[in-house]
Amino acid sequence: MMTQIYPADEKARLAARGRWNSLAHPLGGLGLLESAVEDIAALTGAWEVELEPRTLLVFCGDSGVVARGVTQTGSDVTAVVARNLARGSSTVSPMAALARCRVLPVDMGIRDFDGFPGVENRRVRNGAGDISVGPAMTRQEAETAIRVGIELAQREKERGTRLLAAGEMGIGNTTATAAVTAALLGLPAQKVTGRGAGLSDEALKRKVAVVEKALDKNAPNVCDPVDVLAKVGCLELAGLCGLFLGGALARVPVLLDGAVTAAAALCALRLAPRAEIALFASHVSAEPSGRLLLEALGKKPLIDAGMRLGEGTGAVAAMPLLDMALAVYKGGSTFADYGIRPYVPQGGKTC
Repeated sequence: MMTQIYPADEKARLAARGRWNSLAHPLGGLGLLESAVEDIAALTGAWEVELEPRTLLVFCGDSGVVARGVTQTGSDVTAVVARNLARGSSTVSPMAALARCRVLPVDMGIRDFDGFPGVENRRVRNGAGDISVGPAMTRQEAETAIRVGIELAQREKERGTRLLAAGEMGIGNTTATAAVTAALLGLPAQKVTGRGAGLSDEALKRKVAVVEKALDKNAPNVCDPVDVLAKVGCLELAGLCGLFLGGALARVPVLLDGAVTAAAALCALRLAPRAEIALFASHVSAEPSGRLLLEALGKKPLIDAGMRLGEGTGAVAAMPLLDMALAVYKGGSTFADYGIRPYVPQGGKTC
């Protein structure tokens, strides 16, 4: 299936750049916003870029590692937030409403969750295992979770979605993210492990030790991203990995959120490097691994605001910026309108 991810359409990219260059403004004046529009044109194969309707998929699940004291709250909070996402009363909800973005929480494995109206049931298992004592899941379960993400991306494309956003909710998933990041980037746990929702110094040390133990106990094969996800990841990460692959297959742009989504994206690119054409970095997370992961992905964030909330808040926050860029792209006055000579590209980078 991954061989069906085709390269970017460079003719569409050049057509989009030509449109930007025809507008009465300094070449590359909107920086990364212009590049994003060009990249979306290259992904979709059309210089006439549309970004509505749009959907935020929030992958929800629990991790057994919470039992090791790596979080301030218990796993029961995951279910509470999932319900609030469905009700439209979670943190990302008013942001999404302002950005005209539909929010869909997806249950990948919320522990002992009986379901709730508006939460899509895609349960793979009843929570991921405690990675400090064994694998998060079996390889088959990891593959199933990845397929869920692919299927959801393709379904959204069929429903007419033009822009996808990646979100997650799972108490303890920053611990799994740190383990996955350390494995894939070959970095010590201390360098990639953060405070999550606000751990004390003592709790942070405990979290680092848990990540180290998970890596030592499970010995993930760093050359096999599925093995890494199965051994030291979590259900949300695997589902997100599939979403990024599915976005590339369906030719729909996907906005990353923070460190958790970036770690999943790195897994996706290790499986299918061409999938990078569908990935767009909304912001750089304040988690220690945030900037490291974006550098590994080769992605520049639109926002650097010290955010680390999750739920897809950073991805949704980037949508109005893209809307403003498109407003100029579609309706801005041209040099011809002003009767003046356009700027001429003279080589070199404009941003």
